[in-house]
Amino acid sequence: MAQKVSDEENISLKALVDKGRNRVIFVEADNDFVDVLFSFLTLPMGKIVRLARDSSTPLEIGCMNKLYKSIEKLDVQVFRSNACRDMLLLPYSAANCHCKNLQLKIIDDAEPTWFKCRRCRYADDITWLSYYAGVSCLSCSSNMHTEVHISEGDSKVGGVFVKEGAGVIITDDLQVIPPLCAASISLFTKLGATNSNTTEELTFSIGVEQVLNLLVCSFVSKTPFTETLLKLNPVPKLGGVNFSQGKCIESQMSGASINEEKENVSVKLIVSKSKNVVCYAEVREDFVNLIFSFLTLPLGFILKQMLDSPWKGCIDQLCKGVLDFDEQFFKSIYHKELLCNPKLIPGFSYENNLLGIEEAEYYMFSDRKLTSDRSIIPSNQSSQAMTVEFLDPKSHGDTDTSARGFLKEPAIFMVTDNLDVRRVSPIFQLSVLNDLKVHFTDIEDRTVHVGKNEALRLLVASVVSDSVLTNAFLRKPQESSIKREQ
Repeated sequence: MAQKVSDEENISLKALVDKGRNRVIFVEADNDFVDVLFSFLTLPMGKIVRLARDSSTPLEIGCMNKLYKSIEKLDVQVFRSNACRDMLLLPYSAANCHCKNLQLKIIDDAEPTWFKCRRCRYADDITWLSYYAGVSCLSCSSNMHTEVHISEGDSKVGGVFVKEGAGVIITDDLQVIPPLCAASISLFTKLGATNSNTTEELTFSIGVEQVLNLLVCSFVSKTPFTETLLKLNPVPKLGGVNFSQGKCIESQMSGASINEEKENVSVKLIVSKSKNVVCYAEVREDFVNLIFSFLTLPLGFILKQMLDSPWKGCIDQLCKGVLDFDEQFFKSIYHKELLCNPKLIPGFSYENNLLGIEEAEYYMFSDRKLTSDRSIIPSNQSSQAMTVEFLDPKSHGDTDTSARGFLKEPAIFMVTDNLDVRRVSPIFQLSVLNDLKVHFTDIEDRTVHVGKNEALRLLVASVVSDSVLTNAFLRKPQESSIKREQ
């Protein structure tokens, strides 16, 4: 799961710049750059956290960095296997086989290797795959040694997600303007691009470093192209700002707070009565599985839950742009779905996952070819294509067949308001209370239950707030009147 940065050929980008304000008005982008920009939505949050903290402009994204550090610091013995820890710190993207064809790649991971059994390849029209060689097949118990390879179809057809020649204009705050609207006079007037005396056209060579900086800036700035291309001001930091301001952050997902189809997670909050804030929570492994799984989620899934939430940056505009982008400009409906409804790679979800995200489905054809796009299976092989089931990689090396998620059972943890996760420790409890200047006489226990709506609210708060538990559990929706930053 090693990570490296690609040194592919740069992309040329034309920008219209307001000379008076020294601001980028918009850029003209062809399909190569649009594909790179849209690929941001496929990146798992764990990858983004790692990229952001290692970039030339290190960034903290809400409490995600604290969550990531918690996994790094926890004893590996609390995880069901070493694989579980790696899955959280370096999660795969289900769109990786497509993103490897991007002209510029800010991550260049090797695709996961899957193995199958030779003997029962057509048993019951289903085949089992494993991330690890030598594992026993569930159908016939023989060892799984035969590698299978992902097929993405005809890669010679131009573009990764959008068709070759699908040019757009993209404003400084990442609004994607479709080709049919790009030449509109009213649009130019609205953007302030009609006065040739105050504007000039500049051409920039965009490489991996600029693409990474654009991603990082889009979390904290309304002008990421200006910050990246003109480099006028230092990029503001997200971690030092409390977006919540003591108010509730609501997920845009509809649904009851109690999910009848799944078990709910019980959480014991230690609350300061005078400050009405959560000092920390005492939780079981099921709650920690939930918040750790945030790092495996594709950015596009997260952004869809928070399209109208408070946001200092403009990365959400990119999500809206993809959702509104005309289907005819994508290579296929399948390619649009990869961006609009990103899914987890098989094995990265777990039983009783409250977030509602699905795993990608794969089909095998030609004996050793694998795809999640049924349309690329040749017609003469479609009748023989088999649904694929994956052995849970989290259980590799774990003898506890009753365990679920990434952590061993049973276990008790402490989780602070900013998602610092530790094994239960009286010393750490005292340290948290001392840091908050909260006396023992000022605390009380409150038990809350987490269903789908609460889980999604936790997810949203973890991206935009540094008081996640307080915002998710103590602030009522009717108290919230958060407006977007202008």
